[in-house]
Amino acid sequence: MNKKKYSSFSDLGGLVYSTKDTNVDSDENHPNEKALEPSSQSLEAHFSNKGRGGKIVTVIKGFEGSETDLKQLGKRLKNKCGVGGSVKDGEIIIQGNNRDKIMKLLQNEGYKVKRVGG
Repeated sequence: MNKKKYSSFSDLGGLVYSTKDTNVDSDENHPNEKALEPSSQSLEAHFSNKGRGGKIVTVIKGFEGSETDLKQLGKRLKNKCGVGGSVKDGEIIIQGNNRDKIMKLLQNEGYKVKRVGG
């Protein structure tokens, strides 16, 4: 039995196998997609320590827009509060109990923010 050796992808005749799900929309597929205006968004400011080894965090939920806009908002909030944090699963996670400060910052930017929980 002869096995043919391929030296490049073009030797496959244009066939390339991918494990990526092609039905998933990413920000790259919609470069002209614009985020909602801040005044039309309702965000929720949560206080949490569950699943974080007892560490207290402020979680912002409900942002509607692209992932890059969410990351930029998270970066601005972290810089203004002078703390660390991350953006995961459509949520902005800010270290510490900075909920009141974050709510004031978001309201100054035009967002509607609701305090949720304790």
